[in-house]
Amino acid sequence: MQTPSQVVFTNKARCRDCYRCIRICPVHAIGIRDGQAYVDPQKCICCGTCIRECPQKAKVYRNDVDRVRDLLHDVGPTAVTVAPSFAAFFQPWQQTRLPSALRKLGFAFVAETSVGAYPVAQATRKYFDQCSQGACISTSCPAVVGFIERIQPQLAASLAPVVSPMIAHARMLKNKLGSGAKVVFIGPCVAKKAEADRYPDKPIDAVLTFQELAEWFEQEHLKLDNLEESPFDQQPAGWARLFALAGGALKTASENTDMLAENTLAMSGVEEIREWIASCGDGKGQHVLVEPLFCRQGCINGPAVPEQTLSVFQRRKAVLDYAANLPVVEATEVIPAGITEKPYLLNPGVEEPINEEVIRMILEMSGKKDPADQLNCGACGYSTCRQQAIAVFRQMAEPEMCIPFMRRLAEQKTDKIIDTSPNGIVILDEHLGILSMNPSFRRMFMCSTALCGKHISTLIDPDTFEKVSSGQKERSQALVEHKKYGMVCHQIVYALPQEKQFVGIFVDMTQSLAERRQLDELRSQTLQQAQNLLSHQIDMARRIAQFLGESSAQGQRLVDNLMQMAQEKNPPRKPLAPEQ
Repeated sequence: MQTPSQVVFTNKARCRDCYRCIRICPVHAIGIRDGQAYVDPQKCICCGTCIRECPQKAKVYRNDVDRVRDLLHDVGPTAVTVAPSFAAFFQPWQQTRLPSALRKLGFAFVAETSVGAYPVAQATRKYFDQCSQGACISTSCPAVVGFIERIQPQLAASLAPVVSPMIAHARMLKNKLGSGAKVVFIGPCVAKKAEADRYPDKPIDAVLTFQELAEWFEQEHLKLDNLEESPFDQQPAGWARLFALAGGALKTASENTDMLAENTLAMSGVEEIREWIASCGDGKGQHVLVEPLFCRQGCINGPAVPEQTLSVFQRRKAVLDYAANLPVVEATEVIPAGITEKPYLLNPGVEEPINEEVIRMILEMSGKKDPADQLNCGACGYSTCRQQAIAVFRQMAEPEMCIPFMRRLAEQKTDKIIDTSPNGIVILDEHLGILSMNPSFRRMFMCSTALCGKHISTLIDPDTFEKVSSGQKERSQALVEHKKYGMVCHQIVYALPQEKQFVGIFVDMTQSLAERRQLDELRSQTLQQAQNLLSHQIDMARRIAQFLGESSAQGQRLVDNLMQMAQEKNPPRKPLAPEQ
């Protein structure tokens, strides 16, 4: 479940259980619960790797556009600081119109974050010069800070006590515009949202990504080609506009950026950073100023930018061209207040100690008790079976994530279904030799597994199998009587082409047919009885009709006789003569 302050989370409607996010998360902050991936906000460093790499786009980040809209309607000016990588995502003619677009949205002060990057670089160089030994790690990238604290916390002591350019510039802007001012940062980085949330004094009021900015422009029907050119309200000093590139911070600090320099080292991408961390131990060895950027080739390859048609190297050139075509502001050595302090800490907490007995039980449950059975295939997202078992122990994973384990379970269930089927099942090789028989088949045909390897004709007529094996039929179904066994079977035969095998399924119909014959006989007897009854009823009706006819005739004659007798006894009278 997403918490209100959570930055990165899973869109469950899109998640498809591919475990890619588990595999690529550099700090193992993603777990599986009820078959669904989720992001643990206590472990996540918001680097955006899962957002960039998820093939289903199921990993998303918190959208803060409405939050910024509310800030713009509040009392007091709202300033915006734009990350130096913006030149990689806007064409040259758009770069000069972007300040106008931001003012159109309601921002009262528009500046480049590079303004704060310059004093950050100077403060980092000054701290490095004061150190006599060991590594000094630049803290401009919040994902790097979080990664070091999670992976090798003892190396956190080598982090320079300097805030990032975003925090530095925000404090500079609030000092310039007054305590009632609000500051919004816009850049390509998701980790900046988390970084802004973690500072108690809230120098940054909200963070937007370039992706959110493009969506906001679209919602407002704001098109850059309809706006006039205008400059930013502040101009950065030195080479601070190169801060988004690998080596840009070193150049801004006037350090040696030669690839073969002994006391400086620029790196980008989590793989390079991980390899360097593994090689430097506790960081107390070589005296070197390290500039790590979590995204490959730096901020120009951040995870939260609009879809790009330019390659990362074309974007790099765009930033170089932008910095080269603008005048360099005279630098100052004064470092503003609020720059030199320890960057935020993630407070990662202490992991629950591993219970080796429970780990052993988890491995044994999934059939990996023997080290030889631990394939370490990585299909579950973890590099080794032991890592996955530890994740299960910490409730960050489920045993069902192991694909070989689930396949074995499926095969066992299939075998159990075949073994317990009431129908006889036999599997033959390409030469119609018996490979296997289930218990029902052995019972039906009174045989044992000793016949495995024998031709099927040893038991039954092979005609249907031969027709399928010869290609005459792809599938055969027939009602076959096996007189030898006193049995009639519904027989289904089909081929497994890839395995070059043939399967026969025998359904015993003997009892069913006997019951059917009894039913047919009963039906025949019932029909005969019905016909006899009908004939008897017709005969009775005929006799009754005849009797009724004779009775009616006799009755008629009786009535006629009675009427005749009545007329003879009472002859008709003659009428009297009238009186004279």
